[in-house]
Parts: sequence; structure tokens; C-alpha cells
Amino acid sequence: MHKQRLTWRKLARRVHLWLGLSVGIVFVMLCLSGAVLVYYPQIDTWLHPELASSVQQPADYNAALSTLRTQYPDKLGPWRFEVTPEQQFIPARYYNPQETQGQGFAPMMVWLSADGNKLLRQSFWGDYLVTWLYNLHFALLLGSTGTIIVGYLGLGCVLLLLSGLIAWWPKPGFWIKQLRFKRRAALLGLLYDWHKTIGLLALLPLLVVTLTGVMLALPKETNAILGWTLDEVTTANRPTATITFQQPQISVSQAVNIAQTKLPNARLAWIETPSVNQGYYRLRMQVAGDKSTRFPHSYIDINPHSGEVVKLFDLNQQGISNQVKNWLHPLHNGSVGGTALKILWIIVSLASLALAWLGCYRWYLRITMAKSKSTKP
Repeated sequence: MHKQRLTWRKLARRVHLWLGLSVGIVFVMLCLSGAVLVYYPQIDTWLHPELASSVQQPADYNAALSTLRTQYPDKLGPWRFEVTPEQQFIPARYYNPQETQGQGFAPMMVWLSADGNKLLRQSFWGDYLVTWLYNLHFALLLGSTGTIIVGYLGLGCVLLLLSGLIAWWPKPGFWIKQLRFKRRAALLGLLYDWHKTIGLLALLPLLVVTLTGVMLALPKETNAILGWTLDEVTTANRPTATITFQQPQISVSQAVNIAQTKLPNARLAWIETPSVNQGYYRLRMQVAGDKSTRFPHSYIDINPHSGEVVKLFDLNQQGISNQVKNWLHPLHNGSVGGTALKILWIIVSLASLALAWLGCYRWYLRITMAKSKSTKP
């Protein structure tokens, strides 16, 4: 009997099938959890009425720090404040609290009233819905090891998408035929047409989301590749905290004013205070050209005793690799394109579920039909 030759197209179909039945399951889970996380701060606020009902007013970070030091006297390290555009409340984080030692990334999360005088809510990262989903999406609930697994599974998802494209790729002269949605009577053919059409429409967005996710999950590998192809990635390393003091002489608001003087056109995104008697203020700023709104990439470190700027890391003064990395997070979560791109990301995430169902159902029907034929006399 003549043995049929395995062509690159048939190989691509087999790879696409095998990956779809294995990696594809994780791919759908990551896409659906990512669709929720596109609006996770807004969802979290909606789920907690004590935050949604807060009064909008200018945030008082001096009062907020005083309240936190009073309410949590055992938390002597730095606190981080997120500067939200709504100024409806003040989100704060305390990294590496004693209560979650050994759990990896699990900071204490606190929300204060905008005037800084009242605690509205307290929890730990991973103990409430949106952060549990974040841990699932970014690390499969497996900590730092899970993040690496997600990164390499993401590469498998890229191969899944590309193998589907190669398996479909038309022969010369057959482009119009391959793009056409045919009117078929057979269910197998109809399922194929739907799978093909949805896959082609969602391919580019899914590749963008997947590749940016891989690069975020594998930062060391990403930095190495960028350094080899473009230029070295520079990081905003913290200055060594060599000074000690009885208490900071520079208030939070004074540190903010100093930072805004150094980068007058930048938007303040995060404030990290020094420890009770050691360290520096670190302010995270969004400069012009920085596409990352929530987690921008410029930093200013300020001596809390003298007000001296110890270190300034301006994204605009860094190389091309840093500019590339600046795009990863806002592209991955859709924030760089506003509401339109976020909605598109949600739609293509749902498309991954449709693709998985169509592909698996078609495979199941083919297996069932093959078994039926083999049992006939």
C-alpha cells in the first residue's frame, strides 16, 4: 500500500490539533480571566459598595500615612499609595507583611477615604476575587514558578495560532475560495468554516495579547533578547538606603512637590514612603510618551531628611529596549487604546472560547464518524 507523504500543511494540522487539545484549554482559561482583568479595578470597586460610595475630593496622603502608622503600628516598613484619577479613595499597599510570609506576592491591601482619615477596607492580595483571578491569569495560582510556566505555555499558544494559519494557508490562486464562507449542508464543513472565519478575524489581536503576555511573564528572557537585538534594558534600581533618622523631615506632599518640580509635565502614579526610620521616598511618574498609565516607568528617589533628589530615572532618557518594554503592559491589558481596545480584547478573548468549542466539537464528530465506519461489516 502506498504510504501518504506528510506535507508541511498536514504537519501543521496535526500540531494545531494536538496543541488545541492540550495547551488550548489553558489558552482559553487565560483569555477569559484576562477579559475580566481588563476592568479589574472598576469591577473590584463595584463589588465593594464601601468604596463606590466614597466622596470624591483631593487626596491627602499626609493624613493617610499618619492613619496607617497609627492603625498598624507593627507595619514599620514603606507604604505605597496609588494615585487614582478619580480620587474617590486612596488605595495603599504594604509589601511582605508578616501575615502572608511565604506566600510570594501577597501584600496587605488597604483602602482609605480620600481625606486619609478613615479606613474603608482591608484585605490581602489573593484573598479577594479580582486578585485571585490575577494570580490565576499570571501564575496559575502557583507563584513565581507558575509565572514561568505561563510564559512557556504562552509560547505554545503562539505556535497553536501560527499552526492554524499555516494549515489554512491557501495554494496560489485559491485565496478567494479559502476566504469564502461556504454554504454547506454537512455539519463538519460548517464547523470548519466558522472556526476558520473566527480564527482569521481574531488571529492578529490574539497574537498581540499572547506575545505581550509571554514577554511580561518571562522578563529575564525578554531582556536578553531585547539586549541582543536592540540595546541593553536599563532598570530603575533603588539607591542603597544608607541614611537613618528619627522621623522623616519631608512630608509626603512635600516629596510630591519636589518630584513634580523635577518632572513638571509628568503625572504622578504611585508614592512609596520610606520606612519609619530608613529609606527614601520613591515616586513613580508618567512622562510624555510613556504609554503605561497605571504602571509608568519613570522614578524619582528623594531623601526624606533633606529633600535632595537622590536618583532620577526618566524613561525618555533610556534606550529603544526600554521603550519596547514600556508598551507591553498597556498593550496586553488594552489600556493604551482606551475603551475601544479594551472591548476588542474582551471580544477576542471570547472568540478563543468559540474557537476551542468549534475545534473540539468538529474533532469529536470526526472521531465518532470514524468509529462508526470501522464497526460497519
